[in-house]
Amino acid sequence: MQITKIQTARDTLERWHQHPTEHFDQGVESNYPMIVLNPKITYQSHIGFGGAFTEAAAYTFFELSVDQQHEVIQKYFSKEGLNYTMGRTAIHSSDFALGNYTYVADHDETLNTFDLSREDQFVVPMIKKAMVYQKKLKLLASPWSPPAWMKTNQEMNHGGSLLAKYRQTWANYFVKYLSEMKSRGIPFWAVTIQNEPQAVQTWDSCIYSAEEERDFVKDYLGPTLHTFDPELKILGWDHNRDIIIPRANTMLSDQKANKYLWGIAHHWYVSEAFENLSIVKSLFPDKHLVFTEGCIEGGPKPHAWNTGERYGRNIIGDFNNHVEGWIDWNLILNEEGGPNHVKNYCDAPILYDRKTKEIIINSSYYYIGHFSRYLKEHAKRISSVMNLPQGVYSVSYQNPDQELIVVIQNETSNHHSISLVLDSKSKVIHLEPHSIVTLIIN
Repeated sequence: MQITKIQTARDTLERWHQHPTEHFDQGVESNYPMIVLNPKITYQSHIGFGGAFTEAAAYTFFELSVDQQHEVIQKYFSKEGLNYTMGRTAIHSSDFALGNYTYVADHDETLNTFDLSREDQFVVPMIKKAMVYQKKLKLLASPWSPPAWMKTNQEMNHGGSLLAKYRQTWANYFVKYLSEMKSRGIPFWAVTIQNEPQAVQTWDSCIYSAEEERDFVKDYLGPTLHTFDPELKILGWDHNRDIIIPRANTMLSDQKANKYLWGIAHHWYVSEAFENLSIVKSLFPDKHLVFTEGCIEGGPKPHAWNTGERYGRNIIGDFNNHVEGWIDWNLILNEEGGPNHVKNYCDAPILYDRKTKEIIINSSYYYIGHFSRYLKEHAKRISSVMNLPQGVYSVSYQNPDQELIVVIQNETSNHHSISLVLDSKSKVIHLEPHSIVTLIIN
C-alpha cells in the first residue's frame, strides 16, 4: 500500500503540500512512538464540516468585490477548498448580527406578521452561493433568544427565560422560519433547541434548566417539528463540554424527550474534556454527537499559528470521542472581528480587511482542511492504538472507497518521528515542529 503525505508546517511555509508517494516497509519499526491502525474495528460515521452563515458573516461577505466573493465561496465549499457540506444559521439575531431583531411584531401570538425579508438581504443570498457547490448542504438552525415579549426579562439580551404561556408560540416560530427558508429553496437538516442555554450574555441569550429544555422538546418543539417534517433532526444542549453529561442525561433519560432528540450538540469554550463526549455516547449509544460552534475569542488573530493548532487539537479530540460532524462559527469577519452588535469581537478562518481590501487566510483554515478535504461523508473512524509524545495528536478513518486517512498534529517545537503500523508493516513518518499532516493510504 502506498502513502501520500500532505503537510502544513509553520516554519517551512508548506500549506497542504503534497510530498512524494512512499510505501510501507516490511516488519514493524518499534523504536519510535507508534500509531497502530486496525480498520476492522470501526466507530462513528462522518457527516461533514461546515461554518456559520451569521448576519455578520454575510454582511461582511457582501462588502467584498464580486471576484472576492467567488474566491471565498470557492475556498469554503468547493472540493479544491475546504469542501464544506454543512452550515449553521441563527433564527433571527445573535451577537454576530448588526443588532437585535426578530421576524414578528411585538405580541403577535398568531405570527401573522412573520417576515423573513431581513435574511433576504445577506444571509439567504450567501447560502445560495454556497449551494452552487453543495446542492445538498446540511443546514442547522439555532435560536439565541425568543422575541423579548416571550421572555421573563422582556428583552432579548441578558438571559431571561421563555415564558410558559409562549412555549407553543415559540415552537410554531421555528416552523415558520423553516417553512419560509424552504420556500426560498433552502431546506434544513437539523435544529438545536437553544444556543448556550446556560449562559447569561450581554447579547441575545435565554436560559433553560435541563428540565425546562427536556420539557420544551418533549411537549412542544418535538411534536410541532415532527408534524412539519418527520425527518428533521433535533439536537439538545448546544453548549460546552464541561457539563454535557448531566444535561444529556436529564433530557435523554426521559422516554418522550428521547424520542424527539436525534442527538446532542456542543461547543468548545471553557473545556477540552473530550472524554465527556464518550461518556454521553456510552450512556446513549443510539444518539449522535455534533460540534456546532467554536471560535477564537478576543478579536481577530491574523496569521497566528496557535489558533490553527487549537482547531486541529479540538477536531482530533472530538472525533476520537464519537463526534460525527463539525461546524465552525463565522465563515468570514472583518478586520475588527465583527460586526458584532455588543462588540464581542472574534477571529475566523477567513478575515476581510476593509482598509486594504485584502482577504486574510488564517492558520485555522489550513488546519480544518487537513480533515475536511480528505474525509468523505460516511467515512468510519477506525481503531488506532497510540503511544504518542505529549503535544502530538492523531485520529484515523476509512473512507467508503476503502482508502485510509490518518491525521497527525505536532503542536511541539521539536521534530518527531512516528512509526505508523498497518498489517505488520510500518512506515516512519517525520513531523516538522508545529505541523499537521494528512496521510492517505491506498
